[in-house]
Amino acid sequence: MGAAGARVNGHDIAFGDLAPHTTVLEWLRGKGLTGCKEGCGEGECGACAVLVARPGDGSGTEWVAVNACLIPALGLDGQEIVTAEGLGSPESLHPVQYEMAVRGGSQCGYCTPGFVCSMAAEFYRPGREAHPNGGAPRPDHGPNGFDLHALSGNLCRCTGYRPIRDAAYALGPPASDDPLARRHEAPASPARPTQVRTGDAEFLRPTALADALRLLRERPSATVVAGSTDWGVEVNLRGARARCVIAVDRVPELRELAIGADHVEIGAGLTLTEIERRLAGRIPLLGRLLPQFASRLIRNSATIGGNLGTGSPIGDTAPALLALDADVALADADGERYVPLADYFTGYRRSVRRADELIRAVRIPLPLAGLADFHKIAKRRFDDISSVAVGFALEVTDGTVVRARIGLGGVASTPVRARATEAVLEGRPWSAETAETAAQVLRGEGTPLDDHRASAAYRAAMLGQSLLKLYAENPSPQEVRG
Repeated sequence: MGAAGARVNGHDIAFGDLAPHTTVLEWLRGKGLTGCKEGCGEGECGACAVLVARPGDGSGTEWVAVNACLIPALGLDGQEIVTAEGLGSPESLHPVQYEMAVRGGSQCGYCTPGFVCSMAAEFYRPGREAHPNGGAPRPDHGPNGFDLHALSGNLCRCTGYRPIRDAAYALGPPASDDPLARRHEAPASPARPTQVRTGDAEFLRPTALADALRLLRERPSATVVAGSTDWGVEVNLRGARARCVIAVDRVPELRELAIGADHVEIGAGLTLTEIERRLAGRIPLLGRLLPQFASRLIRNSATIGGNLGTGSPIGDTAPALLALDADVALADADGERYVPLADYFTGYRRSVRRADELIRAVRIPLPLAGLADFHKIAKRRFDDISSVAVGFALEVTDGTVVRARIGLGGVASTPVRARATEAVLEGRPWSAETAETAAQVLRGEGTPLDDHRASAAYRAAMLGQSLLKLYAENPSPQEVRG
């Protein structure tokens, strides 16, 4: 493939003169692939879902479902995309399409192509297998191994979810001659350097960290994107337009995860789904956080570096990482520095990161605290923004709290540490009385506001309740440290 473009449903299609803000959704629909729908424009409904071929855990390829309404089309230069039209046709339905049809999984049909693509990604997921001999499946998994959370980012307003779930649970394994299943065996298309200029705007994709840092020094006002789950919303709902976009999601140095003797380092360009799978529960606090972060569709694109880079006071990763005493590795063309996350945020969507710096990684010290949890208070269980988020990491030895770290989100202009509460807890016995005393202090941490998500009084009350809940669920925490 010479000119910038992508392989869509097996055919190479050039991008032509696309502006950097043009989304995959807009581009596909402009090419007549109108099964890809726009519902919300912010990654909450899943009507726009498509499949993208990405590197799997080994040397092969995995089909990943993503929100086409958020990703810039130029960000998929040289990549492979499959839409609902590419999965099957009315004359030859894909197994997912067939089960959705025969089990009544569609009424108006607007959301159906997105459901089909998300369901297909799970259908092809490596490791999905039926439970033999009637063995009990994991929670929210069907007897065929289908994880219903694969559909957590897809909304349907008329069918009802039971027939959709029935269709998901009726799927067997892919046929041996299924071309998308066979695609797993070959490597995914490598990321290639991209430079597209349209009018006075340009889109740049470096494929090495040194090149990315050089470009950022030359263009300090550039918009840096990885999963684009934040900037895509700005483009769609607020009309954001950038003169220069630098995509860093496939820079290898940002996609490393290393577990050492005294720390775990997580690359800023890894998606949250990749982090979840690679850690495999190694950091329990992140294991509690990640399933509650938006939806699988979002986690398939969103990165830990992007979530911190926006500086949002309601980003879910910050409270957990504050509780974990994490540092942020900031790189520029001259070198690198580590900044404690507790010192990183300086104001609303502001931080100590300079315009020519990238977040390269997040470093979490070891050993881990023995008692850790993440509480998210939101109007919906999944696929929602936090009203309040609390990360806890406590070390309890011989019944005494010897160290406490508590990170808070949604209660101030930045994510914050609950330092007053930490001071009350440290040195005291882990008891109901201590928890009640500390909960009273926690209710006063931060500067919560009244807004459309919650009142200040509600947020304060939830802070206190979160600590009481932590104690109620862990009255005698294990003192084994990670």
